Amino acid sequence: MTLTDFLPKDVNLSIAMALCAVAFVSGTARGFSGFGSALIFMPLASSIAAPRLVAALLLVIDFVAAAPLLPDAWRKADRKATAVIVLGALVGVPVGTYFLSVLEPVTTRWIISCFVAALLLLLLSGWRYRGKDHAWLSVGIGGLSGFCSGLAQTGGPPIVGYWLGRPIAPIVARANIVLFFGASDFFSLISYATTGLISRESLVLSLIVGPVYAIGVAFGASLFGRASEKVFRAICYALIAIAVIAGLPVLDGVLR
Repeated sequence: MTLTDFLPKDVNLSIAMALCAVAFVSGTARGFSGFGSALIFMPLASSIAAPRLVAALLLVIDFVAAAPLLPDAWRKADRKATAVIVLGALVGVPVGTYFLSVLEPVTTRWIISCFVAALLLLLLSGWRYRGKDHAWLSVGIGGLSGFCSGLAQTGGPPIVGYWLGRPIAPIVARANIVLFFGASDFFSLISYATTGLISRESLVLSLIVGPVYAIGVAFGASLFGRASEKVFRAICYALIAIAVIAGLPVLDGVLR
């Protein structure tokens, strides 16, 4: 038997290798800077394979990679404040998942490209929320992040921009972010499973792509401290922009 025998239908060896290459690049970005994996992975991967398949694939491999961080985050996080934002994700994730499950693949790709472009602009702006705490605002940001996660696993920037702007210790902010996404990913796993998005195909593909993604994360982490974070973040932003442009459906006849 060959590797091809284990691949999902509609995914040949060249597609699997292309997904591995994208996973390595996006994993490297996450390992070094802590962000950017979904913003790079989703536009490119959804232009290679079905958006529903690659969203489920990214959810599985990223959840496995982040799970070891949860016990430490639980101890250090402001669990009460995080719980309020998680309430928003509890609503936002199923809504985003619903749209992912019913929209046509090309429509989903356009939405993913537009979302990622908007989130890139948010990152480039350096936005941080420095206003007062309001429960309704926390729930709203959690809902927005949850919706983006449910639709395309791209819920990071709103949450990161919110927590890093709060007057709290960086270690607590990081723990809050990790804990939130642990809960959000759990909701996504349930939503994806109940709508059939977590399938045998996505699980089999995760066994192929997941190790490559993990190698990318480890490689990126090894670069931390050896290279200028400012330069590397600029490279990540450039990669996200390239991913958005290359993933546009309008370019299918040119690039693919």
